[in-house]
Amino acid sequence: MDNKSDRKSGFFSRLIKGLDKARQGFTHRVDELIKYYREIDDDFFDELEEILITADVGVNTTIEIVDELRDLVKEKKIGDAEKIKSLLKEKIISILANEDDFELNSPAVMLVVGVNGVGKTTTIGKLSALYKGQDKSVLMAAGDTFRAAATEQLQIWGDRAKVPVVSQKEGSDPAAVIFDAIQAAKSRNIDILICDTAGRLHSKKNLMNELGKIKRIIDREYTTAQKEVFLVLDATTGQNAITQAKLFQEAVGVTGIILTKLDGTAKGGIIVAIKSELDVPIRFIGVGEQIDDLQPFNPQDFVDALFE
Repeated sequence: MDNKSDRKSGFFSRLIKGLDKARQGFTHRVDELIKYYREIDDDFFDELEEILITADVGVNTTIEIVDELRDLVKEKKIGDAEKIKSLLKEKIISILANEDDFELNSPAVMLVVGVNGVGKTTTIGKLSALYKGQDKSVLMAAGDTFRAAATEQLQIWGDRAKVPVVSQKEGSDPAAVIFDAIQAAKSRNIDILICDTAGRLHSKKNLMNELGKIKRIIDREYTTAQKEVFLVLDATTGQNAITQAKLFQEAVGVTGIILTKLDGTAKGGIIVAIKSELDVPIRFIGVGEQIDDLQPFNPQDFVDALFE
């Protein structure tokens, strides 16, 4: 998709709609600031700083952005406040950009982690549908054996996406479920195995240790597979998401972020803070409840939709 007009249908149009609250709380305030000031001075930058911080961009990242904009204004002798908008967009895109072009090769194992309530099981269902739609064979592992009805919830998504689910009875050892799923994936030549895990408070050390055990089993039992650990974060939790991410990163080495519920927050800047402070790639974003409302993250599309 080369230009905006080509992207108005499909996910890009849903992205624009999904970021409506974020535009109200962030980019519309930037627009008002530009209209009010016209010329750039210290007061302008002070107010821009406040807008970015209240949009959950984070203090450190905000200071970095504003300092760079100050330098550019001085260096290029920019006097027109309207020009700040394009400079701000460019800076945000550069922060959000991933160094690699992510691709999931076959066979692959995706371990999906996160605290309770972030939409982890739903996200797994949507991921399964996404890859099934790309003609990949997919298998889901119901590794959340503690939460009541978690396996049933995953099975419902499996039925919707027409993807099989490996499970055991409630209360079973999660590592045993993942072990069985790996054997099934290998014997059936499955392209992608997606493993659910129990939602856990990031402060519970024994549960985090259990995740480490599951990861070791995947490393040992499926040596030929591409391995990813995706952390699901809820955009509406703001800066707390960064605290969660740091602890999961420490425990299991997160390789990618899936940011859900972006349509539910007016503080869309959290995505900038997460990428800037964690330096972990954002792989997918969710902007709705439909099965196809989870899509690969594209920084240019995201910023275009945010500033639409």
